[in-house]
Amino acid sequence: MSESKNDIVSNLLEAGIHFGQRRSNWNPKMKPYIWGVRNGLHIIDIRETVKGLLRAKKFIQDTVAGGKDVVFVGTKRQAQSAVQKYAGEAQMPWVTERWLGGTLTNFSTIRSRLKRLNELERLVDSGEIDTYSKKMTSQLMREKAKITRNLDGIRNMDKLPGAMVVIDANNETNALREAKALQIPTIGLVDTDGDPQLVDLPIPGNDDSLRSIEVVIASLMESVSLGLQDRRAKAAAAEKKSEDEARSAAAQEENRQRSTRAAFKADNEAPAAEATGTAATAVAEEEKPANDADKS
Repeated sequence: MSESKNDIVSNLLEAGIHFGQRRSNWNPKMKPYIWGVRNGLHIIDIRETVKGLLRAKKFIQDTVAGGKDVVFVGTKRQAQSAVQKYAGEAQMPWVTERWLGGTLTNFSTIRSRLKRLNELERLVDSGEIDTYSKKMTSQLMREKAKITRNLDGIRNMDKLPGAMVVIDANNETNALREAKALQIPTIGLVDTDGDPQLVDLPIPGNDDSLRSIEVVIASLMESVSLGLQDRRAKAAAAEKKSEDEARSAAAQEENRQRSTRAAFKADNEAPAAEATGTAATAVAEEEKPANDADKS
């Protein structure tokens, strides 16, 4: 069951997502999303946060339902555990360590590094690595650890994602730059010191609080889950349609073959009947003179 709008508002307020940065440390581009100032802190308009979150949820569900995955990026310390936990559970790609240049724009090279990781894991799992020298073993294990640390979250990403979610847009400019170059839509949690124009769908909110980050990611992951359900339903419907079409085609072929066999049988029976009739007539004609002779 999906969370209601009231649940979303309640969870966001409890997480303190409306508490922004100090007034002196703001980005004027965030003005439309700010409600006011309290104790020197900007207070984010919770209505804008909810609006941004709902738009992001709808977009993510549609994207996932359409067969594309969403990559979640959160390399700042406060975001790492939540991103890894929720994205990992949803089997969506994630990045929580340093964003490697070319992760998206040079995807073929990244895939080759992941193949290398699979090779190294095979060496370890099979015990073959024990046949190497200590020095070589140490080098290979360090290489394996480095690739795992940087790329483990995207090891199952076999194609470019349909969207990107970042926690703290200001902190993920490299990832956002690559997404923009490839026209991959972006969603971002943006605090009052951030630039909402860095992403296509900003979610104004505190991007330093562990709790607020977790609430946002958990809510977005619910949309991922719904999108996956839609994807599976579409796949099942497509498979059923394919099976129905195959059965229909098989039935049509059977009918065609049956008609062909019937026509062939009819074509062969007609000459046989005609031949039988002709033979009977011939016999009758042969017997007729004999009968006439007997009468005379």
